Amino acid sequence: MIFKARIAVATLAAAVLITLPLPLKAQDTANRLTAMDEFQLQTATDPQISPDGKKIVYVRRFADPMTDKRYANLWAINTDGTDHRPLTTGNRSDVSPRWSPDGTRLAYLSDADGKQQLYIRWMDTGQTARITNLDQAPDAIAWSPDGKMISFSSLVPGKGPHIADLPSPPSGAKWADPPTVYDRLVYRFNGTGYLKPGYMQVFVVNAEGGAPRQVTNGNFPNGGNEFGPSRASWTPDGKYLIVSVNRHPESDHEYFDDEVYEFNVTDGSLRALTNRKGPDNSPAVSPNGKFIAYTGYDDRYQGHQTTKLYLMNRDGTGAHSLSDKLDRDVQDPQWASDGSGIYFRYDDQGDSKIGFCPPDGACKKVTDHLASTLNAGGSGTFSLSRTGMIALTYGRTDNPGDIAILNNGAMKVLTSLNEELLTQKKPGHVEEISFESSKDNRKIQGWIVHPPDFDPTKKYPLVLEIHGGPFADYGDRFDFEKQVLASRGYVVLYTNPRGSTSYGEEFSNLIHHAYPGDDFFDLNSGVDAVIAKGYIDTKNLFVTGGSGGGVLTCWTIEHTERFRAAASLYPVINWYSFALTSDIPFITKYWFPGLPWDNTDNYMQRSLTNLVAKVKTPTMVMTGEVDYRTPISEAEQFYEALKLLNVDTVLVRVPEEPHGIGRRPSHHIAKMLYIAGWFEQHKSKP
Repeated sequence: MIFKARIAVATLAAAVLITLPLPLKAQDTANRLTAMDEFQLQTATDPQISPDGKKIVYVRRFADPMTDKRYANLWAINTDGTDHRPLTTGNRSDVSPRWSPDGTRLAYLSDADGKQQLYIRWMDTGQTARITNLDQAPDAIAWSPDGKMISFSSLVPGKGPHIADLPSPPSGAKWADPPTVYDRLVYRFNGTGYLKPGYMQVFVVNAEGGAPRQVTNGNFPNGGNEFGPSRASWTPDGKYLIVSVNRHPESDHEYFDDEVYEFNVTDGSLRALTNRKGPDNSPAVSPNGKFIAYTGYDDRYQGHQTTKLYLMNRDGTGAHSLSDKLDRDVQDPQWASDGSGIYFRYDDQGDSKIGFCPPDGACKKVTDHLASTLNAGGSGTFSLSRTGMIALTYGRTDNPGDIAILNNGAMKVLTSLNEELLTQKKPGHVEEISFESSKDNRKIQGWIVHPPDFDPTKKYPLVLEIHGGPFADYGDRFDFEKQVLASRGYVVLYTNPRGSTSYGEEFSNLIHHAYPGDDFFDLNSGVDAVIAKGYIDTKNLFVTGGSGGGVLTCWTIEHTERFRAAASLYPVINWYSFALTSDIPFITKYWFPGLPWDNTDNYMQRSLTNLVAKVKTPTMVMTGEVDYRTPISEAEQFYEALKLLNVDTVLVRVPEEPHGIGRRPSHHIAKMLYIAGWFEQHKSKP
């Protein structure tokens, strides 16, 4: 029997040798995407339709290979698809276009003169004027209803804590920079670095130029915080700005407890319009000035809490939810020009959509596939005209995203930014898959990226790619990194395991105080489901993911040895040290039952150090050196642990990079090639 078994194995191996895809030659890859196409892909974002519905201005993003930086210009196109042309050009960042109420001017932000400032463009002549000359960059611009003023947010620097008066250096001496002192819970932030003392405040400036005037005051983040600026919504009479602000004394620790406030534009006097435990964000005043729509939830300190759409009277009374039946996160509420209801965006089963809610709460879907992204976890944006026409970014798995319009329910795509590239270099076909988890037979959704020229009679190596968050979702969107892996001959699987958003609050909170955990069974069942299709080389299975996906990559190889190699990108390894070094320490009350020293066992049992001795899989860990979300010390702990265990491992440190490793295009290229290279080195050879 043993002899016969050996013959059977030898025969099977011979069959596999015959059907394995041959190594890709240069002439075979000419029509495939490569990492260097980072410099060819462009994305369309922030489409702003003119009030009369005749023209769209949008932001067109690109990367320059000579400077190794990312830039953005403004482009315009008529809503009938004609006259597509640039409004700005060059290696600069032109963003946030916003039409004046009468449609004659365009406000936008630009660093054309070296630092981001507010500009106005007269659309009939193309003349531009710089409106501000600020030390701290303006952001979150909004026109007043009469078109005479523009509100914006900007940092007002503070002095910071004072401990001692330092002596001055002797004349001619060169001393080192003095120490920096911090006294706030969040003192550094990913992508921003160590925070300057002070608070974001809301200003107004005359649209024809002049000195800006500060409207808000106090040691509160009136104009936004580290997560981003707060855009004010003007009341129709132009007398008030409606802003979401956390002005609670305990704001450092109750980080999400924003309220909706009104600020008098003339004297800065304020009044709170909401008052509950939990965030009240994105206020939007109705066209008639009688109502305010906003988003939020009652904070129960859960890992994920569904963000609902709310409506209240202008004076703050009568607040109630409109979207209770939706059970999906509502974002970016925008009123229809006739006041008939509120448009918004939301994710449902891995797809970003536009929805609409009338005041009676009968919410409905308006359209699918709102996307403009190079990552399957991204989304898109939209804007409304007075005519009811909607401008949006429309994307699919084979298209990063283009500008489109929705007119009386009919979709029309106006641009084709990447058509030439993706005609020459065909992306791999993406197939949706559904399977049951081995944990509890729960239905899990996923997607398979096939290599170009895929032949189901052959055998291919498989990469399981895991999303971060963990409260996020992948979907039917274009993903450059996965396409690059597919172009190198890999089948790539990505899924939405339990904990993912866009499936309702109950599904997301299956990992509440239990992450990582049973999500492994969902991911592993996805691998089994793809293997069952018959075209996977089971000797060459690989796993990777970033952030929360990096956590689950390490968790996966602690629970199975089926993968030939793993690449864990910017993971959390030790939840105790993460709580004390990350830029989001307040999540301890959401993801854990309390502070680490009060719940040490919970933190350590869920840490990846707890089961690290089980790891046998060759593992690469990679993190940016200025990643303050999952600091590089986390990756270093896993690397050192594997070294102590004599497991094949490497540590990759990426200079100047925050979370995600994408600030510099060349670093993003290196990230993709290092993952592919690590897997290639550990492939089982026929």
